[in-house]
Amino acid sequence: MTERIVLAYSGGLDTSVAIGWIGEATGAEVIAVAVDVGQGGESLETIRQRALGCGAVEAYVADASDEFANEYCMPALKANALYQGHYPLVSAISRPVIVKHLVKAAREFGATTVAHGCTGKGNDQVRFEVGIQTLGPDLKCIAPVRDLALTRDKAIAFAEEKGLPIETTKKNPYSIDQNVWGRAVETGYLEDIWNAPTKDIYDYTATPEFPPAPDEVIISFEAGIPVAIDGVKVTPLQAIKELNRRAGAQGVGRIDVVEDRLVGIKSREIYEAPGAMALITAHKHLEDITVEREQARFKATVGQRWSELVYDGQWFSPLKRSLDAFIEDTQRYVTGDIRMTLHGGQAIVNGRRSGTSLYDFDLATYDTGDTFDQSMARGFIELWGMSAKVASGRDIRVAGK
Repeated sequence: MTERIVLAYSGGLDTSVAIGWIGEATGAEVIAVAVDVGQGGESLETIRQRALGCGAVEAYVADASDEFANEYCMPALKANALYQGHYPLVSAISRPVIVKHLVKAAREFGATTVAHGCTGKGNDQVRFEVGIQTLGPDLKCIAPVRDLALTRDKAIAFAEEKGLPIETTKKNPYSIDQNVWGRAVETGYLEDIWNAPTKDIYDYTATPEFPPAPDEVIISFEAGIPVAIDGVKVTPLQAIKELNRRAGAQGVGRIDVVEDRLVGIKSREIYEAPGAMALITAHKHLEDITVEREQARFKATVGQRWSELVYDGQWFSPLKRSLDAFIEDTQRYVTGDIRMTLHGGQAIVNGRRSGTSLYDFDLATYDTGDTFDQSMARGFIELWGMSAKVASGRDIRVAGK
């Protein structure tokens, strides 16, 4: 029986050429697997037909957009996940769901190997292969660009030689990855980190310098998950899409950062994540009134570590699973409404309300009706500063000897 290889297929140049390239290099049959994580663009059927036209013996397509929003974007939202304080893990959280469907397809079609289109210097090779090792430990992995020397020039030449159904030129210098949670752009002109991004780089967001009138939105949450926008019930996928549209129109969610890649190099990345950044901002402000102080402080540390694990391809790790349990427990009372204004590249919260809020107006007010007993403060301060006071006395005593 001829060996079969499952290929993570995007419909672009590299993975389209990889179908024939893998076949010639290994003698195996290639099964193309395309996963819809809300990236937009071409239909799944168009991508499927292109894969078959490029020589795939089977083309498996999966609509995983709701699954991605529910099981991957929402955990990232609950964690307020921002790698290095900037990046909402746009690509990182999509890889585990793609891996899940790659392994599923490998089982269904009797494949022994899974292939992906990553290079040897990026993070995604790790995310794909660690995920595959975890969910399908018996499966082998290959990366045509990395392992079979498939460069862009070779890919174009191969496509022209074989007459593959791909309309691709050398004009687009950027590497782009996108899904419903956001869009990532790198390489080309951007590799000089002094160069400012040009307007043509952006697609999810409008130029914030000339915004439309301010857009006020009310986002309702239940246990950390958005359930309504302006009183209209939504699914997580609908919430992300609606805020992509409205926040994107105001230029919200543009991120320009040099980040630390897992492989040890620094890389300049441009991200657009209007819906993700608006939701994370709203969610964090709701946590500010519903999560107890010490729990909130520790959660910030947990969220940072969660982000690092996911960025580093450890979605299926025991530690990430344990952190998930802690984060989920913190969301018990994160229910309520956040009002924010979207305008000129900013998402500014200006109202909060919750039936599970820890904010007590009578304790907080300085006006008549204040229930805070100020006489408690003197003793509290004495005790709070006791340790530092004793240490300071020791310093003075020792210094005087």
